[in-house]
Formats: sequence, structure tokens, C-alpha cells
Amino acid sequence: MSWQRPDGRQPDQLRPIRFERMFTRFAAGSVLTSCGDTHVLCSVTIQKGVPKFLEGSGKGWLTAEYRMLPSATPQRQEREFLKLSGRTQEIQRLIGRSLRASLDLQALGELTVTVDADVLQADAGTRTTSITGGFVALADALEKLVQMGELERSPIRHQIAAVSVGLLEGEPFLDLNYVEDVGAEVDFNVVMNEHLGVIEVQGTAEEGTFNRTQMNQMLDLAEKGIQEMLIAQREALKTAFS
Repeated sequence: MSWQRPDGRQPDQLRPIRFERMFTRFAAGSVLTSCGDTHVLCSVTIQKGVPKFLEGSGKGWLTAEYRMLPSATPQRQEREFLKLSGRTQEIQRLIGRSLRASLDLQALGELTVTVDADVLQADAGTRTTSITGGFVALADALEKLVQMGELERSPIRHQIAAVSVGLLEGEPFLDLNYVEDVGAEVDFNVVMNEHLGVIEVQGTAEEGTFNRTQMNQMLDLAEKGIQEMLIAQREALKTAFS
């Protein structure tokens, strides 16, 4: 194997992951999630009412917003206000789709959950970190509603986590950092639930192509990494999800 990881990790090794729960005071749930040098603040707000297409259905809704602070990268990035970049729109839709897959929207009732993912520091994997940390913040927020008697039970039906994988010099690697992400010939983002059911796979060959064997190797690595992420989430929440 010719590629040597900058931080000395093994090809199948995650970066250290940490969840700091209740990070802010006013959000229903807030978690500072760190995957190596990527730090994302995931905050949850819950409001009465739903989008028009759901009014009267008895179902709730979950949406997400994603932003990167200007100082999150070595070179300052302009803030996005009225016009969001295509990348930002793509990422926040992915976060929303992924976390909606965790919920029984009928059990939520006509409430709208907004998950805000604010990247404080970026070293690749910001979207997967947003999903993995967003789930922890979401679980906290909904548990509060149960404890307050506003919900009979938690609407969470699945645990959700995500990770990146990629090919570097033809070999698969788990949880790419920035140097690896830039150099990768193939980059995958994988989202799964606690049964390793696939929610989403985003895979692109940046250079050339990849074959089925390589894709299977990357998905195997993703499964391993997500299983470890799921354990870390459960430990942070001290809650068992069956």
C-alpha cells in the first residue's frame, strides 16, 4: 500500500469522534460534534405547524439548514445570505432526507423540526458529521418533548449515522480528512441506519472510473465505520435503540 495517511491512521480507522451535548442554552437539542479536526454545531428547533402540503395530515416534518462559518477554512469564505451555493443546497437537503428517515412523522404530529448544522471548522466530512451529530441533537430534543408530556412517545424509529470513504491510489480508505479528500480518485458519502440499511450513497469518480469490487470494498469500510459511529452515538445518549 503506497498511500500513507497524514495522521497515521489505518485504512479502516475513523478519526476520533466526540459529542458535547447541551452545547447551547436555548436550542431544544444542541451538540458540538467533532470528527478529528472537523467541528460542527448541530442545533434543533421545534415549532408548531407544518408546510402547507402537510396541513391536516397529522404528520410532522423535518428540514435542515447547513452553513459554514467564514473562518472554518484556512481562507475566509463569504457568508451565504439570500443566495445559497449549489453545494450548500445539496448538503442541507441530504441532511434533511437522512434525518427524516429516522422519524415516524405521524407520531411527531403537526410539528416542524429544523436541524441547523453550522460548521465551525472544516477538515472534510462536514456533511457526514452534520448527519451523525444531528441525530444526537434530534434525539435529545425529542426526548425533552416526551418528558414534558408534549409527545406520548419519541417519534424516533431508527438511529442514523454517516461516514465518508474513498479511493486513494486505488486503495479504499475510511473517513477522509481534507488532504485525502482532495487527493481521492473516488469519494463516497454513505448514510445508514442501525440495521445497516442504506439511506443514501453519494459516489463520484473524480478521476477515471472505479469497478464493482472497489465499490464493494468502500461500502464494506463504510459499514464498519458507521457501526462504530452508532456505538459512539449510543454511548453519548446513554440510550439503547433496538
